[in-house]
Amino acid sequence: MKIQKKIEKLFSIVYSQNNIKNFEKYILYLASLGFVIHLSIILLSNYNFIELSFIETNLFSNPISALYTPFSFILIYEAFLLIYYIPRSFTTAVGKQYEIISLIVIRKIFKDIPLVDLNADWIENINNQQLVFDLVGVLIIFFLIYLFKKTKENLPIKSVSEKLDRFIASKKLVSIVLLPVLLTVSIISFANWINGVFINDLFDQNINYLFFNEFFTVLILADVFILLLSFQYTERYSQLIRNTGFIISTILLRLSFAATGLTSILLIISGIVFGLIILLIYNAIEKERTK
Repeated sequence: MKIQKKIEKLFSIVYSQNNIKNFEKYILYLASLGFVIHLSIILLSNYNFIELSFIETNLFSNPISALYTPFSFILIYEAFLLIYYIPRSFTTAVGKQYEIISLIVIRKIFKDIPLVDLNADWIENINNQQLVFDLVGVLIIFFLIYLFKKTKENLPIKSVSEKLDRFIASKKLVSIVLLPVLLTVSIISFANWINGVFINDLFDQNINYLFFNEFFTVLILADVFILLLSFQYTERYSQLIRNTGFIISTILLRLSFAATGLTSILLIISGIVFGLIILLIYNAIEKERTK
């Protein structure tokens, strides 16, 4: 009990409302500053005041691409909120993962818009096809997230128990440990990008999934650890299958980072659909059980 209280006290300090508001404020400042700097570089490049030789030239060729930078900071904040929401419930954390993946696809659209060729045949041009895939994919993903949240609202309310309190305390400890991991991964990813693009002029990783490639890998490991912890506090088959299904859903999202084109979008949609169906079945089982 003493350890549990210490964990809860540490969690309340680390994730205090004051710290969350300050982090949100600093992210907003960085997003605004990043947008101004990115837009300035694009304008200076377009008017030949500076010469750029980046591999990701489409990020610095069109003013619309400047929206990529503030969205990147917003995604970092969403990743922070995901870690903060882990102790609430597995379902809430998974829903936040779906929101993050949708924002990643939206951010990718801002990066790929300069590659669109309006004079080419839309069916034959690969870049034009990719824009269509992403636009349709965002609409489908957005609708699936809506269905997931509506389904989540129908979840039966759990009664408070000593076992549940201990399990929540365990998840709070995982959330506390993940915060420095998030900061470390973000710093290393940014440093690798700076080194690859500006110093060695070589960066072969897909910038759309920079940081999130590693972050989702860490999330999968954290989800597996929480699943193992749950065995101590519940023996219900439906709950264990639900949690396992959510891990599979996260793995499908992670696999989409290694794919391109339509395959990537289909993996994302498949992951969310899988999680939604798992939640629908779990709700049906729980309603029968309560009756």
